[in-house]
Amino acid sequence: MNGFSLQDVADALDGQLSRQALHRYEKGEVVPDEDKINMLSKALSVNADFFSRNTVIELGEIEYRLNAKISQKDEAIINETTKEYLSRYLELEEILGFDTTFINPLEGFDIIKSYEQVNEAANIVRNVWSLGTGAIFNVVELLEDKKIKVVKLDVADDFEGLQTCVAYNEGIKIPVVAYNIKKTNKPDRIRLTLLHELAHLILKFEEISHAQKEKFCFQFAGAMLLPETTIKEELGDFRNKLSMNELGNIKMQYGISMQAIVMRAKDCKIINEHYTKQFFFLFKQMNWRIDEPFDYKGMEESHRFEQLLFRALIENQISVSKASLLMNMSESDLKNKYQSMFI
Repeated sequence: MNGFSLQDVADALDGQLSRQALHRYEKGEVVPDEDKINMLSKALSVNADFFSRNTVIELGEIEYRLNAKISQKDEAIINETTKEYLSRYLELEEILGFDTTFINPLEGFDIIKSYEQVNEAANIVRNVWSLGTGAIFNVVELLEDKKIKVVKLDVADDFEGLQTCVAYNEGIKIPVVAYNIKKTNKPDRIRLTLLHELAHLILKFEEISHAQKEKFCFQFAGAMLLPETTIKEELGDFRNKLSMNELGNIKMQYGISMQAIVMRAKDCKIINEHYTKQFFFLFKQMNWRIDEPFDYKGMEESHRFEQLLFRALIENQISVSKASLLMNMSESDLKNKYQSMFI
């Protein structure tokens, strides 16, 4: 999770344990005593409880975006960070007796072969999840409410997002989507990335290229954020040109980037291919591809884990000590951060 080699761990311990001793611990040839465990937990930024957890998390196959360049080291960080976070989250839900069963709103939907099917799929999801045709307030919380775990990662720049399923508690499948805050560092990008990964989770594809699959998933994300009826209400059925101000206003209201709005307008046949190319040429010239001239100010965070933890704590289903372990912080840090809980 830290991206450490054995020598890095030895260095973090200021030479109190040698690389050779750590190697023997790692191989299970020697069991470290309590003092050594405390030293290791501090150096690795985990609670000592981490080394004796019984929760077993197994990641399913992870499919990365086209052209994503992930080193073995970063892949290990991604896998282990995801598993560690989920082990704490799922243990808390188990204590509270929560049902973690995910219901795919597109169960039985046809294999995706066209944009029209993608658009229909997005409308069905919005209908099943009672979203109407307006703006989605918080995509992270929406997904977590629907039993999809969202993981925020901080890893290599070339990685944006992933989706997978984890096996937990004798084979229970938990869907997971993750995003990389280094690459996906704006709320509108987080929203598009997570809904793109949702598409990979719930849409069915067969015998198409990876590039075509990516295109369909981005179209699904755009349709989720800005349904066809909604974008046509905002822009009209056909336009020759679009103004930056109206695109900026739509972005600030619906939490979708100006570039994604233009692609959505093209998909809905509001603008043509030629104007779309002109628009993206202008964006490139103005150096707006990453930092657009308007910002979406929405919040893309979930406090569900903390909310569940406080619920379990106030109902005496867990102790303060257990709460600190689930939060992966010391009791004193927990009390300092959440003082009002302990008044």
